Amino acid sequence: MFAGLQDLGVANGEDLKETLTNCTEPLKAIEQFQVGGPLLPAAVRVAPSGSSGGPGLGGHPAAGSVAQLPPGPRGGRAPSQTRLRRSPPSDRAPRRSSPPQTENGVLLPSLQSALPFLDLHGTPRLEFHQSVFDELRDKLLERVSAIASEGKAEERYKKLEDLLEKSFSLVKMPSLQPVVMCVMKHLPKVPEKKLKLVMADKELYRACAVEVKRQIWQDNQALFGDEVSPLLKQYILEKESALFSTELSVLHNFFSPSPKTRRQGEVVQKLTQMVGKNVKLYDMVLQFLRTLFLRTRNVHYCTLRAELLMSLHDLDVGDICSVDPCHKSLPGLLIGEFTWCLDACIRERFVDSKRARELQGFLDGVKKGQEQVLGDLSMILCDPFAINTLSLSTVRHLQELVGQETLPRDSPDLLLLLRLLALGQGAWDMIDSQVFKEPKMEAELITRFLPTLMSFVVDDHTFNVDQKLPAEEKAPVTYPSTLPESFTKYGLAGLRWGARATGALGGCVDALLGLTVCGRRFLQEQRMACEVGLYYVLHITKQRNKNALLRLLPGLVETFGDLAFGDIFLHLLTGNLALLADEFALEDFCSSLFDGFLLTASPRKENVQRHVLRLLVHLHHRVAPSKLQALQKALEPTGQSGEAVKELYSQLGEKLEQLDHQKPSPAQTAETPALELPLPTVAAPAGL
Repeated sequence: MFAGLQDLGVANGEDLKETLTNCTEPLKAIEQFQVGGPLLPAAVRVAPSGSSGGPGLGGHPAAGSVAQLPPGPRGGRAPSQTRLRRSPPSDRAPRRSSPPQTENGVLLPSLQSALPFLDLHGTPRLEFHQSVFDELRDKLLERVSAIASEGKAEERYKKLEDLLEKSFSLVKMPSLQPVVMCVMKHLPKVPEKKLKLVMADKELYRACAVEVKRQIWQDNQALFGDEVSPLLKQYILEKESALFSTELSVLHNFFSPSPKTRRQGEVVQKLTQMVGKNVKLYDMVLQFLRTLFLRTRNVHYCTLRAELLMSLHDLDVGDICSVDPCHKSLPGLLIGEFTWCLDACIRERFVDSKRARELQGFLDGVKKGQEQVLGDLSMILCDPFAINTLSLSTVRHLQELVGQETLPRDSPDLLLLLRLLALGQGAWDMIDSQVFKEPKMEAELITRFLPTLMSFVVDDHTFNVDQKLPAEEKAPVTYPSTLPESFTKYGLAGLRWGARATGALGGCVDALLGLTVCGRRFLQEQRMACEVGLYYVLHITKQRNKNALLRLLPGLVETFGDLAFGDIFLHLLTGNLALLADEFALEDFCSSLFDGFLLTASPRKENVQRHVLRLLVHLHHRVAPSKLQALQKALEPTGQSGEAVKELYSQLGEKLEQLDHQKPSPAQTAETPALELPLPTVAAPAGL
């Protein structure tokens, strides 16, 4: 506890213990120790009062004398008496004269009347001295901070280094440790020897400021990884918890928080503080995120990568925002400005023409030999918030093209959105293969799939207009219930439709037909088509378009990488389905949604089971009773189910029990039979 005091010539607790062991009057020995003990050599002891060996307990022994010690245990001299002789000058500390107590302590003349007053109130002297010590320590901390901000850099750092050299021996003393740590905090480069001592002691490492830890971390990647790893796990758990929230709402979903709000999260703020202005630490964090992204394919690491850069941008950390740590030869200005522009689009949930041109300029600005920057740009675009913004903008552009009677291939803004989507969706493959090249979009996506989506929009408008016509003008039109062949596969009909739509194939149609051996499904084999198609489903669900939803649900059973059963899509779909709450009372709607889509994956995907249970916990009172019982039985957890599924199923059971109690009993619902009582006969008045 008092380690380091002897190095400064100050007596510590061990010296006091030894003094008390070899004295006859402890109280006077303590008083003498307080006054002059810290300045005496350890070999000199206090003589009893009145002895001939010195002036007694009131002063120090005379020079060259030996203090008288109490008798030993059996009446003899103390065992250590024979060695208590005056040591040679080279073996003992220099002897100093003891200053008076009024000069050596805090017992100033002005306090002489105050101290007895404290005694009357029962305030211990220890408490008084501790308060004075705390006040002096605070003043010293303020002075250290002032030194760190005054004068030229070289001069103030030299003062701090000298102060650290003199005080570092007290770093393990709890009462003075804050002072030493404060000195180290303000030094831009702490001596390596002292950093190693701090790193080797767990208590000192935990106590030092983050500014000191940065200097330790930059040369110890493993130690920095141990500090960052719990934060990354916490971040992923928070994202997953948000996706499985029991609240179902269109207005408050996973993508509702603004980018600035998300950057104020605990994990992002802690990482920002840990990185500070240290480019090397920022590079390490990016390496961790890339490694975890490759290992797990979890896109939330891409979100954290973008949020960390924007958080540093908010703090105007120019050292990181202006220099790309991953590619020393390439200014990070490209990545930074690209991320800031994309962040503005995410904030508005739409990519307008102006920002589309800015984003295109960044992509076109990547020069030959700098293609590695595409790896960072693709990871930023792989952020689910970026994918959400780009997909929503794509669906909105398709609707505008219908009104303009324009094909997708003729819209530069739409083609750029698809280019950005392709780059984001290819992030994992690009980083894994280290082949930094923009993925090529298949022509069929633009010439067939997107026009088919536009035809769905036309079908919706046509049907809605027909329903609004007067009865005498209304034709017997039913809403299409099947998907066009060109939407689900590249087959004979798809090639012919594409030839008519684009005119690009011309007379080569017959030759291409001979090469088409089997159909190839858009939603199954093209991730771009699948992503856009899923967001179109979310769009029509949000528009309460039940007919279009039932038409497209069968095409979602088999999709690329089971994207239709991913947490993000199901989270958004269940929230939008809350707008169709009245439709859950219909047997055919529930059969198409649950039996035809959701339950097809529920046995093999626990996350689907959780999302279905979330939906039923929220809308159980709207579902047809017969269907609700069948769903409850189908969703019953097994022995291998996780705790989250069991908890949700238990909540559903409690909700259903409450619903049963609220229903009136059959006796109450039966009609009370009318009372048929004969009317009394009333005699007519005589005057009538």
